[in-house]
Amino acid sequence: MNMFILLATLVAFITAAIDIKFFSSEKGGKNCILKTLKNLVLVDFLSLGAAKYILRLPHFLITEGCEAKHYILFCVASIIVGAVMLAIYAFEKKYCVREEEKSKKGAIALKVISTVLFFIGCVLFFATIWTGDTFGKLTGDQIVVNMLSPAEGSDTSTYITVAEGPVFSTLLFTIIFAFIDFSKLKLIIKNKTLIADKAKRICCFVLSVAVLIGAFSFGYTKCTLYKIYNGYFVESTVLDDIYVNPRETKITFPEKKRNLIHIYLESLENSYFSKDIGGFMEMNLMPELEQLSYSGVVFSNNEGFFGGPLEATGTQWSCASMVNQTTGLPMKMPAETDSYANDEGFLPGAYTINDILHDQGYEQTLMIGADAAFGGLDTYYTTHGDVKVFDYSYAKENGLIPEDYLVWWGYEDDKLYEFAKEEITRLYETGKPFNFAMETADTHMPNGYLSENAETPYDNQYANVIAYSTSQAVEFIKWIQAQPFYEDTTIVIIGDHISMETNFFKHYGFTDDYLRTQYNCIINPAPSVANPSEKVTRNRKWSNWDYFPTILAAMGCEIEGDRLGVGTNLFSGKETIFEEKGVDYINKEFEKKSPLYNKEIFKAE
Repeated sequence: MNMFILLATLVAFITAAIDIKFFSSEKGGKNCILKTLKNLVLVDFLSLGAAKYILRLPHFLITEGCEAKHYILFCVASIIVGAVMLAIYAFEKKYCVREEEKSKKGAIALKVISTVLFFIGCVLFFATIWTGDTFGKLTGDQIVVNMLSPAEGSDTSTYITVAEGPVFSTLLFTIIFAFIDFSKLKLIIKNKTLIADKAKRICCFVLSVAVLIGAFSFGYTKCTLYKIYNGYFVESTVLDDIYVNPRETKITFPEKKRNLIHIYLESLENSYFSKDIGGFMEMNLMPELEQLSYSGVVFSNNEGFFGGPLEATGTQWSCASMVNQTTGLPMKMPAETDSYANDEGFLPGAYTINDILHDQGYEQTLMIGADAAFGGLDTYYTTHGDVKVFDYSYAKENGLIPEDYLVWWGYEDDKLYEFAKEEITRLYETGKPFNFAMETADTHMPNGYLSENAETPYDNQYANVIAYSTSQAVEFIKWIQAQPFYEDTTIVIIGDHISMETNFFKHYGFTDDYLRTQYNCIINPAPSVANPSEKVTRNRKWSNWDYFPTILAAMGCEIEGDRLGVGTNLFSGKETIFEEKGVDYINKEFEKKSPLYNKEIFKAE
């Protein structure tokens, strides 16, 4: 049993015993039970609340990471809570009188309504706080998309932060409010009634309404909830007018088809470079990746070498990024259906790069160290191009890791890279052209996973994780470059989205005037696009969806019109939709409901 809860429960029983002995006018069995339950709830929750808000313990619902001093501090806090409760009981006995008349149904109903409204307000407020602290800028449409996507295989640490964050805080404050609201005590001093039950009822109702309105306004602004309204009720045909159907577009492959290795690096962004080369850091966290990048093609949003795609609607989380880069589409809210997947698959109307390569005879694998069921990636990849999914579940089922093995999201990146070498070798030995996609996970929030093999030169864990993770990626790419298939292989490296590790950015004093962008680099593109001019690679306004046709071009494909989905082949030098119509305009229009997306991509009935 949790030691914190055990300590608080012990104090609660002692508090209840003193309450019954000295402050209770009724000594019957029923009263003793009710008093004990009341103290158990109040003392336990208030003690845990003290641990969270005053002691700032690393965890209080689990004991992992807690030291002896934490238990001592919590024990002291629980005793103080118990003492305060007893002081309140003494005050009640001296100055408060219970109103014995039977409460009217209307009065009870008002108390119930007040408590429910207060509860909803707390849910909205604390969920918004947790969202901002955990994910940074999380928008309303992103919240809906994640709620409607499968959650199997997600990291358990996220659930712990939910339980210790919005769930606990909502329960704590609602319990306090309910005890005050439903109390029948009236305050009398010098024979004058200062606070009567009726006045308290009215005050509680007003407070609950104020909390609800305030919380909704806070959430509406912080999480841009208006985007949910736009996504469901405001229609725009801008996406429909721009969209180029890949099924109906002529794509010509070179006579000798090139292999593709697509590496999604979790939360990797250009800000981790030093300031002198376009990053935000005083030191360069990614020196190996910097040197590797100079041998490839980087598409930058600024005049410098390092830059990347701009934030866009439906792009800034892992599943969305993979969908963007393989379909040329934003990941939008399903306005006319309740799920991303149906009997036909995940986004059944999309024609992805995996479908294209499958039709060209490619052997394909997706490898991730988590469970691919999270976000529905397994369904997406298996129903588009019949891609082999090599994930956490696959590794267990095939005896590559023990059945009870669980590190981070599944298995760590150290293992991921070893498995990747074996799988790529297998793909090469099939004699077919191959497409291998993988996503790392060690740099995921919160704080990242620090390998036991990693050095720790920095005073911040996430910085050490970034440094080790990127050096791993470079070593892996060097291994690829030493293989016999490398000459005919295009390597695409990209951060799946900018990082959500808010504590890291606070630690290093990041400011809003620095534009954070995803890292990107294409190594060994086809000779036809191998040496693009700076006019093509610098000062580009682009987003993840532009990588769809760009990757095919990097493989030596010729694309009629250089557009697929809403993406533009960056090698062509043609204007992207951001450059043509404006970033803000496209983002605002893409927030809205698209008839084509719902009917043709979602295949909503």
